[in-house]
Amino acid sequence: MANIAIIDDHPVARLAIRMLLEKDEHSIVLEADDGLQGLNLIQTRQPDMVIVDLDIPTMSGVEVIEKLRAAGFSGGILVLTGRDDAHFLSRCQQIGADGFVSKRNNLEELGDAVKAILRGYSYFPRKRSDGSALKTDDQETTALTQLSSRELQVLRYLAQGLRLVDISRQMHISNKTVSTYRNRIMEKLDISDLPALLNFARRHHLD
Repeated sequence: MANIAIIDDHPVARLAIRMLLEKDEHSIVLEADDGLQGLNLIQTRQPDMVIVDLDIPTMSGVEVIEKLRAAGFSGGILVLTGRDDAHFLSRCQQIGADGFVSKRNNLEELGDAVKAILRGYSYFPRKRSDGSALKTDDQETTALTQLSSRELQVLRYLAQGLRLVDISRQMHISNKTVSTYRNRIMEKLDISDLPALLNFARRHHLD
C-alpha cells in the first residue's frame, strides 16, 4: 500500500481522510495544516501521494502543487476540496494534479480516486451538463485563467474581506507586494474599482 501525506487545515477532515485511507491499509506519513509546512515536510519524506485542500493558509493548495511539480515530485497529487467550480478544476489539471474530488460528496469518491491515481490513471469529474454549475461569462472565465496562483490567492483573500495588512500576514509578504498583486489582478481582469473586483470574485465563488 502507499505512503500518503495529507495537507488540510481542518482537523476533522484530516481525521476522516486518515481513517478512510488506513481502512484501505495505506500509511499516513505526515499531516500538515499549512501549505508551507506541508511542502517542506513532503520534500524530506517523499510520500507516494499527496492529498491537498485548496483553502489552506500561508501557501494555497494550487501553489503547493506548482512547487511540488517544479521541484520534481513525481508522486500522485489529489486535490480534495470544497470548491468544485470549473476554473479550479481546470487550474489543478494544468499545473499537474492527478485528481480532483469535492468534499461535498462526503468523501465517497476518495477511495476510488486514490486507487486510480496509484495505478497510474487520473481522476477528474466529467463536466456537468445539468446546469447546476453557476454559469459565468466565457470572457470572465478566460480572464480568470490568466491570474497567477499568488494573484488568485490574493483575490480570494480580498473577496473574504481581508485587509491588505491581513493578507500580507497570511502570505508572509509585504503590504506593498499585496498592493502590487491587487493592481495586477485588476489590470488583467479589466476592472477599475474594488467593489467591481469583489463582485467578480463572488460571481466565481472565490469568497
